[in-house]
Amino acid sequence: MHIIMFGPPGAGKGTQARLLKERLHFAYIATGDIFRQHIKDQTELGKLAQSYIDNGDLVPDEVTIKMIKSEMDKNTGAKGIIFDGFPRTPSQAQALEDFLARTGDRIDAVFALEVPEEVLIERILNRGKTSGRSDDTDRATIIKRLKKYHEVTEPIKDFYREKGVLYSIDGMQDIETIHRQILDILEKISSK
Repeated sequence: MHIIMFGPPGAGKGTQARLLKERLHFAYIATGDIFRQHIKDQTELGKLAQSYIDNGDLVPDEVTIKMIKSEMDKNTGAKGIIFDGFPRTPSQAQALEDFLARTGDRIDAVFALEVPEEVLIERILNRGKTSGRSDDTDRATIIKRLKKYHEVTEPIKDFYREKGVLYSIDGMQDIETIHRQILDILEKISSK
């Protein structure tokens, strides 16, 4: 089973993905974590990613796709994969579909966490107090990230809606309620 946690920055994707990973023992691929590790290690990819992230921009598709494919290759024996922060563009969504199709796999569910923009900004600013992420502490950068999400990433919802795998969830609910809803949907999918 392959799952995508989808939504704007600050919607709670990472929190829900980590809960699912612990409960289901799926592989967990989080582009943000991978980028941060490269940044910490001062790799060429890390330096490149940092330059985009600091401006509130997305890391280019070709870099992201190459990195994700490498992570997926490391997890070929997993009973499922949870994608957090990927795909972020239509071309990334298509690349993921093509990559999975080669092994007869597909995306089974995309959970879109829906949260009002002003709440997202406050969540990210609060997260910035402890995250150590420079892109979480500046309101203008956060607003730019959200604008980029609406322009580039949000349209992917239509791609997955057409495939019948998009599930919208109210991200304003408490963490456990959201988690239970996701588990209920996954149970229905796996019993088909």
